Amino acid sequence: MISEGISEYDEKKRGPISIGFDAKRAFFNKSGLGNYSRSLLVALLKKHPENAYYLFTPKIKNRINFENEEQFNLIEPGLKIFRLMGSLWRLKYINREIKQIKPDIYHGLSQELPIGIEETGVKSVVTVHDLIFIRFPEFYHRIDANIYYRKLAHACKVSDIIIAISQQTKNDLVEFLNISPEKISVIYQGCSPNFWNKYSNEQHNEIKAKYDLPDRYLLYVGTIEERKNLLALLKAINIKNISIPLVVIGRKTDTYFPQVESYISSHKLSNIIFPERILSHELPVIYQDAECFIYPSLFEGFGIPLLEALVSGAPAITSNRECFSEAGGPGSIYVDPYDPEEIGEAILRVMNDKNLRDKMITIGKEYANNFKDDSIVNAYMNLYHSLLK
Repeated sequence: MISEGISEYDEKKRGPISIGFDAKRAFFNKSGLGNYSRSLLVALLKKHPENAYYLFTPKIKNRINFENEEQFNLIEPGLKIFRLMGSLWRLKYINREIKQIKPDIYHGLSQELPIGIEETGVKSVVTVHDLIFIRFPEFYHRIDANIYYRKLAHACKVSDIIIAISQQTKNDLVEFLNISPEKISVIYQGCSPNFWNKYSNEQHNEIKAKYDLPDRYLLYVGTIEERKNLLALLKAINIKNISIPLVVIGRKTDTYFPQVESYISSHKLSNIIFPERILSHELPVIYQDAECFIYPSLFEGFGIPLLEALVSGAPAITSNRECFSEAGGPGSIYVDPYDPEEIGEAILRVMNDKNLRDKMITIGKEYANNFKDDSIVNAYMNLYHSLLK
């Protein structure tokens, strides 16, 4: 089920609507919130081209371009000073442009809404991805966590409705911010259409050659930071003497990656590969060629890489914390992320049991069908129209 808490709205009664989006992340974030924003915008336009879509961005130069961008209306600050002070514009003064355009709905895609949005006369929606900065404050600078909290609390207070990207995130909003459950609708995330594509043998061979990838490998995708817990996976490989190479794809953080490097060096792990600058259309091929995908993260709002793995036909091993089953489904293996021994045993089970691996792939692909673009877009359109009726 892709969504819950959203009343159905009669398709025959629907007409075109206009929706404004905070599109900074869509244009300037290469992963995470950027991927979510781009995937949603492209899917909405593809299925509902009759609507008017306004993408509000503090600047237009040097942005990420995406499919059919010319069919969107790009809105940047009307005053030059706010093009130099984009954060201030998004915080408050974006309301000048919102009032001028007067979309039916303004949607904050990344846990924030401008101060004063409730005075514009425009209905507002905010998407909340996670409350990790509250659950695990030790992973954040205190000032950053305080800013995130204030922005989120304000957005939840003034919005007409809140979208949580998982039941876990909804539960956290209720627990930590005391939000009424009735104000929160759950709509799961999807993943890029690239992951649903079939690729030729020639494309697979080209990408393997380009990044010097072995014929068989394990795969980790995610920022290389403490919360994502790559060290536990490396320890599992070391303890269990797993010889199949591990391909690691993700941004390296200044504080955690040196610990990873140190462990690899001190334990002489020669089969850890860090390919650089993977292009968006290449990543699905790397997933599809993986023997197994391992995601030992300590906590996520949803866990998009898990869904990407299931769509790609890679059996997934992930953490046994409650939040991961929403993305990993019934076919994945769940382990204690603090126990390298258990992680290693799970990897060996998948590697040595073809029947188990095939079963995990089949169940995973079936479960992933619940997250196709059509279902997600229908959930959003039901929500938008229910808000306006």
